[in-house]
Amino acid sequence: MSFGMSVSVNKQELLGLLASTITIATPLLFAALGGVLSECAGTFAVGIEGMMLMGAFAGAVTAFTSGSVVAAVIASAFFGALVGVLVAVSTGRFKTDHMVTGLAVNILVLGVTSFLLRALFGGHAPNIRMETLQPLAIPWLSDIPVIGAVVFKQPILTYIAFLSAIPLYFLLMNTQLGLKLRSVGENPEAAFAVGSNPLMIRAWAVIAGGALAGLGGAVLSLQEIGTFTDGMTNGRGFIALAAVLIGRWLPGRVVLSCLLFGVTTAIGLNMQGWGLSASSYVIQMTPYLIALGVLCFLGRSSRMPSAIGAALTRH
Repeated sequence: MSFGMSVSVNKQELLGLLASTITIATPLLFAALGGVLSECAGTFAVGIEGMMLMGAFAGAVTAFTSGSVVAAVIASAFFGALVGVLVAVSTGRFKTDHMVTGLAVNILVLGVTSFLLRALFGGHAPNIRMETLQPLAIPWLSDIPVIGAVVFKQPILTYIAFLSAIPLYFLLMNTQLGLKLRSVGENPEAAFAVGSNPLMIRAWAVIAGGALAGLGGAVLSLQEIGTFTDGMTNGRGFIALAAVLIGRWLPGRVVLSCLLFGVTTAIGLNMQGWGLSASSYVIQMTPYLIALGVLCFLGRSSRMPSAIGAALTRH
């Protein structure tokens, strides 16, 4: 009897670990897919941290003031895309360095969201609270024994995040638009020679990537936490950027990379509950250590798009 009790507890712990993995991976996946779009077109996606944060802020404020979740999700995507416009104009029109621009945008958004949060609500950091998005069970699939209730009973944004990898892969690999986008990332001059506009393609790729990253921020504020706090993305954009590199700019592999970071983070968060002593600082470091380790292992075999970060000479 005691052995059966032990098995039951372990099963519940594993299911809890799986649920935590999916939850943690969801915002990373939105941001990482946005990074795939941006970097395949030749623009480093360093600014996705800021795009995520702006999306989280816009979603929380819109949900708090309007009470509409749909409007909040749209606002998250729109304002994430707006940050993408800033990056696209800076790197495309004014040919600023991609890395510096991305870091500057991250710092700018951190300050802007903190300022606006106080300016909009009377000069102090308000306690914004809203109802989080509730899980939606998929008929039949959620009835699958053991994992059905965990995998197929998730909030709507989780389904959208994981399903988005499929049309994105199809877009990049099986459409003329995807071919043009990837050709701009590899050889902008050749793309220009066959009638494409590399500047516009890069710009729209960055803007669309910003919208996806904004949805990643919406997951944090609307689905997971139900509030907004200063700097609440807490480096998730950089983890998503690492997932893009580990996944080698392929949406399917990027999904697996985000799940890898999700499970390592989930294990760290559950260690104390399992009776294992671990410092909270070590737990917070774990995803970044994993990222560094995997990147060091894959560094020589990963090949970025050839023209990534290169300034365009023709418009």
